[in-house]
Amino acid sequence: MAKPPVEILILDSYLATIKNAIGAKIFRNLFARINGKRIDILKNGKLSCAVFTSAILLMFGLVKESHATVAGLVRDLKTSGWRKITKPRPGAILVWDYKSYPDGPHLHCGFYIGHDQAISNSTSKGTPVQHHWTYGQKNGKVGREIKAIYWHPKLKKYL
Repeated sequence: MAKPPVEILILDSYLATIKNAIGAKIFRNLFARINGKRIDILKNGKLSCAVFTSAILLMFGLVKESHATVAGLVRDLKTSGWRKITKPRPGAILVWDYKSYPDGPHLHCGFYIGHDQAISNSTSKGTPVQHHWTYGQKNGKVGREIKAIYWHPKLKKYL
């Protein structure tokens, strides 16, 4: 008897992978040699958002390589067929605006998963967490502004 054809459901699998990454510690460290010194450039998960996001995207062939910075990821998104959209869809990439930290301002990135929720790396926990997609409201303003929302047409056909 012939086996039935198998169709991998990319968007369903992609979203499940994103959700299953919550609490994962595998994105915490990336070591580099700088001025002859071995340094964890992700600071034990404090700066892991681009590594987390790009690793998931790379698994599904949606970017060309893994990235340690949001700027590098955004460049790859643009050359890998991602386009800016105005309203988030489950699976969209969110890029939050700069926020000041002791070592300077940083962009942030993660995934929109629907129902006003996102998953991104937490600087305090050092792992991916689920949270409100704009980090809630503070004094009538969003907790953190969204700088850009990206969508890939390869995901659309599976909606």
